[in-house]
Amino acid sequence: MTLSPSTDPTPARPGALLRDRDFRRLWAADTVSQAGTAVTVLALPLIAIGALDATPFQAGLLMTFEYLGFLLLGLPAGAWVDRARRRRVMVAGDLGRAALLASVPVASALDVLSLPQLYAVAFGMSVCTVFFDVAAQSHLPQLVDGPRLMEANVKLEASRTLTQAAGPGAGGALVGALTAPLAIAVDAVSYLASALLLTRVRRPDTAPPASTTTLGLRGEITEGLRFLFAHRTLRALTLTSAISNLCGTIGASMLLVLLAGDLGLSPFLCGLVFTGEAIGGFLGSLLTTRIAARLGQGPAMCLSVLTSGVLWLLALPFYQSDWRFALAVALQGLGWTAFMTFKISSVALRQQLCPPALLGRMTATFRFVVWGSMPIGALLGGALGEHFGARTALWVGALGELLAVVPVFLATVRDARMSAPDQGHGARRTGAVRRTPCG
Repeated sequence: MTLSPSTDPTPARPGALLRDRDFRRLWAADTVSQAGTAVTVLALPLIAIGALDATPFQAGLLMTFEYLGFLLLGLPAGAWVDRARRRRVMVAGDLGRAALLASVPVASALDVLSLPQLYAVAFGMSVCTVFFDVAAQSHLPQLVDGPRLMEANVKLEASRTLTQAAGPGAGGALVGALTAPLAIAVDAVSYLASALLLTRVRRPDTAPPASTTTLGLRGEITEGLRFLFAHRTLRALTLTSAISNLCGTIGASMLLVLLAGDLGLSPFLCGLVFTGEAIGGFLGSLLTTRIAARLGQGPAMCLSVLTSGVLWLLALPFYQSDWRFALAVALQGLGWTAFMTFKISSVALRQQLCPPALLGRMTATFRFVVWGSMPIGALLGGALGEHFGARTALWVGALGELLAVVPVFLATVRDARMSAPDQGHGARRTGAVRRTPCG
């Protein structure tokens, strides 16, 4: 399968997706949840750094626990999701995350909040998120047919970045006014609202065919691994995403240590970095379809990864406690504008290439590799920050992220050399997938 633009001759009518009531409810549920999460992205590490005096390594360890579930449970989660009603899994994930987050303000009010509890909450959140995200990406093609998958992913990503644009800045103000534990309570309520909206989706939450359970858990996991890594396009997307996440998390784990700890910036100013990223991501999501159509998916994704890496690298020297901070935020945001083309195109392409019966396992295997690299990156970032300083860790991560373009670039060059016969084969496969609810 090439990395070329979709060859579907009958694109969906503009605005048709917005008339789909079930998609609107799914979209609203995701938006509400993401809005609350944007607050916790800032509040949870600020509790560790400020209220509990966490060291750089301890702050990095907190981020490790935030993604550890993908490393430990990513593979079996896909097989389990393929056996379950996916919307029920999403509702259970929302309720679990709400309960975990609610424990933080309760423990703070009782004056018993500790770093081990934050680690436990972060790990529990990661476990719930594993199942929710795998189920969500697998459930979307049940609500949206193939020709509208790119549009659906663009809308979901645009709303996420839009809510995140206001979330961290509002979260910074909320932390300053109400304290971080109370800000986390806002996120707990958002997950409850998301669960309620999901229960109002009327499309049948169909059970998987009985044939998907005949291989046994180990056989199903093996099948998902074999499919992902035997498919050269999916393998390239996985490796590029894994390198980007590994190196990006090395720096991200130390970003608030640098801003709140070393530079002494206020919670509001710390939140502006995330706001800049979200605004940039929102703008990028609006441009994704046009860029991919003009350049082709392969070249567009290559340019996306390379440009974003260069912009993030350029931002680092400007993270200072003076006017240069504004320039750093702008460059960081532009990096996300560039990166969204790869992020959205990658999701839509994976959903189109995967047969429905393998969707959960493919998604979970992808997340196992890609998100599983993040706790490793956070540990490396914490160790680097502890021994060499937070800024050094940021430099190492940004330089490493430039390598992420290599796998998708090689796949694009290889597919370009294969020319028309394989492109036709790729178009036929995409067409076959479009006629069934795939992910």
